[in-house]
Amino acid sequence: MTVRTRLLDPAVARAMSAVSAAAKKGLGDPALAELVVLRASQLNHCAFCLDMHLALAREHGVSERQLDLLAAWEEAEDVFDERERAALALTEAVTLLTDGFVPDEVYERAAKHFDETRLAHLIGLVVAINNWNRVMVSRRIPPGGCTP
Repeated sequence: MTVRTRLLDPAVARAMSAVSAAAKKGLGDPALAELVVLRASQLNHCAFCLDMHLALAREHGVSERQLDLLAAWEEAEDVFDERERAALALTEAVTLLTDGFVPDEVYERAAKHFDETRLAHLIGLVVAINNWNRVMVSRRIPPGGCTP
């Protein structure tokens, strides 16, 4: 296997951490923020971020049932409320960009549950965790493998 760097420039790490923190704070719902970052991390196969954010999700009161069913949130209708489902749908759309854009209906669904400021923070959070996922996955950092 190719040897990969474990190095992440400290200035880059601080900037990425600041974006993540600002987005989480602006969203104003730590439990929902953790569901969002976990779902993106599942989609991106980032074991490091999953490991870290599962612990944080539990600290913020996310139920074990929600954590267990997050990968199948669309089918688990009674486990996630409409606001959570809208946030998770937007998370998937922004993370995957399947058609090259976020579909209007997904965006509008989220806009029904989040005012403009919170919606901007939600999108910022999804973008931030996607950045972290890519930084960790590209270097193949294992769970608990290092401090980013």
